[in-house]
Amino acid sequence: MSAVGPGAKDDVLNRIAQAHRLAPPPDLAYGDITRDYRTTSELSNEELVERLVDRLLDYKASVRQCRPSELPTAVAAAIAERGARALVVPADLDPDWLRKVTVDVRPDGPDVAGRLSVAELDSLDGVVTGCAVAVAETGTLILDGSVGMGRRVITLIPDYHLCVVRAEQICADVPQALAQLEPTRPLTMISGPSATSDIELNRVEGVHGPRTLEVIVVREDPPVDPEVALVGDTPADKVA
Repeated sequence: MSAVGPGAKDDVLNRIAQAHRLAPPPDLAYGDITRDYRTTSELSNEELVERLVDRLLDYKASVRQCRPSELPTAVAAAIAERGARALVVPADLDPDWLRKVTVDVRPDGPDVAGRLSVAELDSLDGVVTGCAVAVAETGTLILDGSVGMGRRVITLIPDYHLCVVRAEQICADVPQALAQLEPTRPLTMISGPSATSDIELNRVEGVHGPRTLEVIVVREDPPVDPEVALVGDTPADKVA
């Protein structure tokens, strides 16, 4: 171990003291807390889409982009390429999204009597939902249990989650996202497929949520290049 210079200790202590001087006083009233963090963004919607896609890919999710009129085809293609045979969807999911889907689709009922059990959910191949807000900076999809999102449990047990995000639902950062959400709702924040690692940094996927996350970004002007419109682990030559 290399020796520490005689001034190193003083340097560290001085920095700690400086940090304490800059910290707010312990008796600072809640209403006096400075909230000068960013609440707006100068990024265009196209730039927000690009940033979200970049973050999602970095988290090992798959992404495809399509126009609103192409969404039923994109959903059907994603499910077919996944090889899924049975899916769960929220009971209030827009039926037009599934218009071209040919596999078994099981709605999760809005009341206790119609809800699927944990065992039933575990037997299904995936889930299709919408989202409330998507955060471009962090690559996070936020579901709040409202229309088209269903109960939290249906997005945690199936191995595959296909999430539809409209371009206008994408915001720049977390403060902007929270400003659009009702904090008393059951918020589920998803940043890529479920994954963790042990002490030796061996990555394990699907521990506390879906092993595979695929996102369809719906926008009026998706990329023309199929390899840009469809990126991630899904084959680009199978674009519908």
